[in-house]
This record gives sequence, C-alpha cells and structure tokens, in this order.
Amino acid sequence: MRDLNQLLLNFEHKQNFKDEDFYVSDSNFYAYKIINSWPKWEKKFLNVCGEKYSGKTHLANIFLKNFKGIKINSTSFKNEDFKNLKIYENIVLEDFDKNINENLIYSFFNFIDQDNKYLIINSSIPISEIDFKLEDLRSRAKNCLVAKINKPDDELIFALILKNFSDRQILIDKKLIDYITKRINRSYGKIYEFIYKINELSLIKKKSIDFKIIKEVLEEIN
Repeated sequence: MRDLNQLLLNFEHKQNFKDEDFYVSDSNFYAYKIINSWPKWEKKFLNVCGEKYSGKTHLANIFLKNFKGIKINSTSFKNEDFKNLKIYENIVLEDFDKNINENLIYSFFNFIDQDNKYLIINSSIPISEIDFKLEDLRSRAKNCLVAKINKPDDELIFALILKNFSDRQILIDKKLIDYITKRINRSYGKIYEFIYKINELSLIKKKSIDFKIIKEVLEEIN
C-alpha cells in the first residue's frame, strides 16, 4: 500500500486502484496512521482536514472497510436519520463546513458522545477554525483530534500523477513526470486539473504527451 504497488511495477502496465490502495508520504502520514490506529484514539472525535482531492474520502473508505460503519453527508443529514445510526459504532461525516445546520450538528455530536460512538469529520479546514454562531458547537469543535493532510510533497505529487496517467492507460516517461513534479503548483486540485487538461489536449492534438504539451498545460494552470 505504501509503495503504490511498487509505483505501478515500474510503469510496466496499467493498474486500477481500489480503496485500500493509498500512497503514503510525509504529507498524509499522520492522517493515515491515526485512521488505522482505531480504536486507540485519545478522543472519539477525529477531524481529518485537507483541501479537495487530498484523500479524505479515500481514507474514510479505508477506515470503513477495515472497521465497519456508515458514511453520511453533513449537508443532507436530518433529524430523522438519528434512529438509523443507532446500530453503528463508527460514523463518518463528510463535507463539513460553515453552512451546516449548527443546532442539528451539535445534537449529533452529543448523540455520538452519549452513545459512546466514534466519529470522523472530513472538512477542508480544521473545524476548530470555523466561526460557528453556536457557542456550544464552537467548544465542541475545539475538542477534536485533528489530522491535517498537508500540501503534497514531491513524492506524493509523483505518485498521484503516475496513478492518474496509469488509470487513463497513458504511458509516460519517468523524466516527464519528474519535470511535472518540480514545476506544478503544490495543490491537489491543480494536479487533477493538470491531468484532465493534458489528457484533453493530447486527444485534441492527436499527439502523445511530450515536453511541449506539458509546458503548455503548466503555463495555463499555474
């Protein structure tokens, strides 16, 4: 898992990835480690935070596959959902942001606490930094374990680019990936934008990916 299946067996063939395949680098090591250390957490509330495409949902899927539970979305969660959650020990709350129903989420946090459950909260920023109107919710938000996924390092950028090219059955030289890794904006969103645009441009021009196309796309997105 840690070596991304030996970096796709040294580029020899395409390989699709399942939820358990997750490349671990310094950028996401702590989040990966704590997810897999359940139930040996200091607290029952874990906030995994990181920008879009950073792997929060991927980690949640790994957790649920290994330890069982249920995933719900904070924007669609309703009062009547409480009864359906009674049977689960582990709950993942996705897409948590400042637009949630504060009273409902505060009741939900109390429900987790009273029923001795475990909760993973996925958010783009630490929920302790959100200025909730409800004082009790602000207090609750500050009492979570926090596992932040940092901006991707070179190792992770290389692995993400390689994986995405492989998923699209695109063969690419290692030198080209090294070139991209050193020059692309260190953002998960930009990495996925790059992959999408370079694939699109390559199809339009009916050319394989080379330095010229890479430079063109990097100039556009950076």
